[in-house]
Amino acid sequence: MSNSTPEEPSVDIPTDPSTIDSSTDVSGALLDSAPSTVGDDATELISGVLDPELAEDPIENGGAEDPILDVMAVLEAERDGYLLDLQRVTAEFANYRKQADRRTIEIGGRVRGDLVEKLLPVFDACDLALEHSAHDVAPIRASLVQVLQSDGLEVLDPVNEPFDPNRHEAVLHEPADDDDDTGQVVIEVLRRGYAWGGRVLRPAMVRVRG
Repeated sequence: MSNSTPEEPSVDIPTDPSTIDSSTDVSGALLDSAPSTVGDDATELISGVLDPELAEDPIENGGAEDPILDVMAVLEAERDGYLLDLQRVTAEFANYRKQADRRTIEIGGRVRGDLVEKLLPVFDACDLALEHSAHDVAPIRASLVQVLQSDGLEVLDPVNEPFDPNRHEAVLHEPADDDDDTGQVVIEVLRRGYAWGGRVLRPAMVRVRG
């Protein structure tokens, strides 16, 4: 078996410009000499390079842009769309977390307030015991109030304060003096009131002057 490689077809192209005839078709010679294995696309490419008139003109083709630029534009549009979706979902999730945290705080405060409301009879019993000179109860009541006040308990004991119908319950009234124009004032607390986190659990039962 012979290992000799086939000789490439040679093309006799004049090197002297003066000897080149205008009728000589160099591109045709090159195309004729191209191997038969070259595909049609390569043949067209060579034709376009050697003969500019055969190349595609972007203006004649309607000003078509580079396909690579078109693909990049599509990818950038998809990227921007995904980024907008991510930003929107992130904002919605942040709002949801804020609402969930606020709802959790409200529910937790209401639950603790309900528990404190169940302890109101204990406070009333301590107050009644103190009225009957059971002073040993005072430290227990003070400790209980101190612990709950740190979490939001408010004791309504409005002596000498203006009467507030939203926080006080007037059960006794006394007329004011003729020269007294201070309005309604609490002069005695018959039963303390309590509030939790700004919400009145029980209004204070008071005696009002004015």
